[in-house]
Amino acid sequence: MRLTSGPAHSLVQLDTIPLGDWRALCDRALEPNGYYLPDWEAAVNASARGRTDTSALCVWNDGPPARLIGLMPVTSLRRAYKVPLPALVSGHPYGTLCTPLVDRDLAEPAVTQLLQAARQAGARALLLRDVALEGAVMQAISSALAREGLKPRVLQSYSRACLDATGDGDDMLRDALGPKKLKELRRQRHRLAEHGPVSFDIARTPRQVALALEAFLELEASGWKGRRGTALIQHEGDAAFIRRAAPALAANSQCEVVTLRSGDTAVASGVVLRHQSRAFFFKLGVDERYAKYSPGVQLTIALTRHLCADPAIASADSTAAPDHPMINPIWRGRLVIGDVLLPLRARDPLVELIHAALAARRGALDVARRGVHILRGLRTR
Repeated sequence: MRLTSGPAHSLVQLDTIPLGDWRALCDRALEPNGYYLPDWEAAVNASARGRTDTSALCVWNDGPPARLIGLMPVTSLRRAYKVPLPALVSGHPYGTLCTPLVDRDLAEPAVTQLLQAARQAGARALLLRDVALEGAVMQAISSALAREGLKPRVLQSYSRACLDATGDGDDMLRDALGPKKLKELRRQRHRLAEHGPVSFDIARTPRQVALALEAFLELEASGWKGRRGTALIQHEGDAAFIRRAAPALAANSQCEVVTLRSGDTAVASGVVLRHQSRAFFFKLGVDERYAKYSPGVQLTIALTRHLCADPAIASADSTAAPDHPMINPIWRGRLVIGDVLLPLRARDPLVELIHAALAARRGALDVARRGVHILRGLRTR
């Protein structure tokens, strides 16, 4: 797929976008996305496995002064899924949200020109992965397509936990968990305190975040993610990405590392991104030696109180899998996320072929997953 450029929109390499313009767009974004913040995405693009050398659809207004009003990291369908058809796919950062950045004051021209930039790059369709289906950006995209007689096609969707942080944290926890569960968790916390005083620490400055991050990485690798080989620290490029991204974001008050300790021992730790009024719970690591005290739940309860007490935060996205057994009972709000195919031409047979190829791929993956579950079940008998 060829690279094109013009005065209003272009497809460019991600690392060529001026960071000042990107940050300014984030400040004006119609919908927050912590995983498309420039310091995060630049670090992902520099070293994270399978996520480097990403391109981006960029849209500029006419000015003066000219300013960036739309940005969508993308890759080719061939690279994303090994499907050799002319489509672009939203670039997948570390984190499960790919909602594009769109200027809230110029949303209509921004999304219209993003679609046009994809056409000029030779794409016949755009695949948005992990986009907020009920968000303002998706509504603007649907309206832009409707004006051209086109409709988005939702390929799959699910709901994941989110937090309404505008109320009192203790009230929210009582409503979500009930007095009996909270009493049990208090009992577990008291038992944990027998190993040392329990504290909840928040690392905010770049230096604090860099130090706390190392404890998080060790905790993550000590558990099931380490046994599966998916912990960040187990891969040089992934470790380099998070060690670069977290302190850089902390310099702009966009990243915290939260840690639950028993005495001097970190028993649970999590990385939290912040964009506008929304927090994003990126990852959690726990010391499984303390599993009977529910360290992950204890950390999430403390984090809930922390976010609800922060007037700058209105909501938090768990960025967790659907039906997540730990966070779903605590954060009772739900965010609808999905993959959406955007046709770029009316009655285009290539769009039908792209749609069919994606459906076939998903069907094959579902069969493979069922096979893995069956094999795991047989091994545990």
